[in-house]
Amino acid sequence: MKPVPHATSLRRAPVQRRSAERLTRILDACADLLDEVGYDDLSTRAVAQRAGVPIGSVYRFFGNKRQMADALAQRNLERYSERVTRRLAGAERGDWRAAVDAVLDEYLAMKHTAPGFTLVDFGNQIPVGARDAEPNHRVADRLTDLLSGYLGRTPDDDLRRTFLIAVETADTLVHLAFRMDPEGDEKIITEARELLRAYLGRVLD
Repeated sequence: MKPVPHATSLRRAPVQRRSAERLTRILDACADLLDEVGYDDLSTRAVAQRAGVPIGSVYRFFGNKRQMADALAQRNLERYSERVTRRLAGAERGDWRAAVDAVLDEYLAMKHTAPGFTLVDFGNQIPVGARDAEPNHRVADRLTDLLSGYLGRTPDDDLRRTFLIAVETADTLVHLAFRMDPEGDEKIITEARELLRAYLGRVLD
């Protein structure tokens, strides 16, 4: 099992394998409970019970449920990056359209399948109901670093700005799609895809 990446919200990063596995169980339990009871009714005690660990183990890593949700958001970003990387492994290098499809499709797949993702995604919605723009900068930076080599581009300020605009646009439209339909309004998602292709085509072609 891979160790959980160090999240900035961790009080203490796991060092030993056993500690890393315990942290994984805590975050898995947090994600499941977010879907079941929501953020307001989430508690560190309930997470400890679901994870099968002493409450002290939760507090060893997190001071409160907000820090747990932040760490879950960080893990979501790591897993998303891995999914996009795997998706592009078989694609022709330099094909930015394949990159757009991978970035959008893998995000939508996580919206449908990843526990807790609908509520916290990459941290944009923590606390739940708020809209924080800072995580989009982290996502855009991660995608710039991830895709620049694939696209044969220099990860400079211009490319980072391009991806930030694309991420902000996609974030707004995808959230609109899921407000219109719990499963994601397909027509809005199609429009989002076309809009991203039009914008990135002007910049990347």
